[in-house]
Amino acid sequence: MTADTLRLVPITPANIETALAVQVRPDQERLVAPVAKSLAEAYVHQQVAWPRLVLDGDRPVGFLMAFIDIDWNGKGVDFRSGLWRLNVAADAQARGVGRFAVEAVAAHLRRRGNTRMYVTWHPGDDGPEGFYRELGFHLTGEESDGETVGALDL
Repeated sequence: MTADTLRLVPITPANIETALAVQVRPDQERLVAPVAKSLAEAYVHQQVAWPRLVLDGDRPVGFLMAFIDIDWNGKGVDFRSGLWRLNVAADAQARGVGRFAVEAVAAHLRRRGNTRMYVTWHPGDDGPEGFYRELGFHLTGEESDGETVGALDL
């Protein structure tokens, strides 16, 4: 698996079952919602959700969902974009899929003219903070629904 073989594809009727089958390791299930919940959220938040299946060639290795210009605090003054959800298949972890996914979302946001990308994660030693910090995200000092908020300047 290399960055050259990884790609994002939209979720369609032809690949929805494939997307739903993407599962993280059992010890990570409490840290990230399953793909089914993400797709339900994408359905009800169609204006801001950007769900994608991550493929290595034709093999599903992950799922991501970005958020585009959400009203961060519901007051109509702070609109943000970033990574809403990242599920890397258990058998594809530690192979660059997560890095590829984050970089793909960053590239998409840059093309849209965004200058900053946000992400949230469950705090704790077993959470993904180290991964996001390694990719350049910094802590904003905020929390969102009990999760730590990180930002990356694009």
